[in-house]
Amino acid sequence: MTARIIDGKEIARQIRTELAEEVQRLKTLGVVPGLGVILVGEDPASRSYVMAKEKACHEIGLYSDDNHLPATTSQEELLALVRRMNADPRINGILVQLPLPKGLDESKVLLAIDPDKDVDGFHPLNVGRMVLGEKAFMPCTPHGVVQMLCRSGVVIDGAHAVIVGRSNIVGKPLANMLMQKSPGGNATVTVCHTRTRDIGRYTREADIVIAAAGRPNTITADMIREGAVVIDVGVNRIEDASRKQGFRLVGDVDFEAVKEKAGMITPVPGGVGPMTITMLLHNTVESARRAHNL
Repeated sequence: MTARIIDGKEIARQIRTELAEEVQRLKTLGVVPGLGVILVGEDPASRSYVMAKEKACHEIGLYSDDNHLPATTSQEELLALVRRMNADPRINGILVQLPLPKGLDESKVLLAIDPDKDVDGFHPLNVGRMVLGEKAFMPCTPHGVVQMLCRSGVVIDGAHAVIVGRSNIVGKPLANMLMQKSPGGNATVTVCHTRTRDIGRYTREADIVIAAAGRPNTITADMIREGAVVIDVGVNRIEDASRKQGFRLVGDVDFEAVKEKAGMITPVPGGVGPMTITMLLHNTVESARRAHNL
């Protein structure tokens, strides 16, 4: 068996097409969804990521308020900018690119964002709403994983999903989403982590395995049962002298070996990655709808 590849780029393209149509509908009603972006410092990875988000906004017709600040920006200056965006009716979503430079308190900045504009889904109020099954902005990467599963025809209802990783950004919120009594949920969820004894014992019983550990080759072929669905959230750089940049990107899954055993699998790159920005756009458009009761 060779696994069917779940193409994150194609699924993201489909969703962005739907979002562009919705943005045009909102514009006919006088509403232009807007995203405020804050980048502090010159971290190359963060800068590249923010530029991709800005390009995506332009492609689907969103208003984008882009703010690139020096690393010397003070805590109060940053908080003042967040407060300005909170009060700006043109901005429906606020994105503060993490990590912030040393000396800036990320938690205080995230708490300062209006929960109704928290399109990253990191504010404790949105996290609490999500846990309770209330209307909330879902964190973008976990939400993207759920969308990939649903749009690929994977049956989540009643499935056993094993998540390897318990981060606040992926593992914990994804576990909550998959166990919710709602479409895209109703799974039986097991969460494994660094203190789990014999992770393979759990993954071999899973219908769906989601790797979000942040370490290459965490999931090997002997840890997967025949026909399982494998979602690889990991993005790791490993040295590769054959590449111009001296490295290549791999996930947390031994892709070449596991694809011969799994039923479906996501590649890295080209899997979960494109979905993260797409779900940020989705949340921004949804925020605009809510703000105008549309």
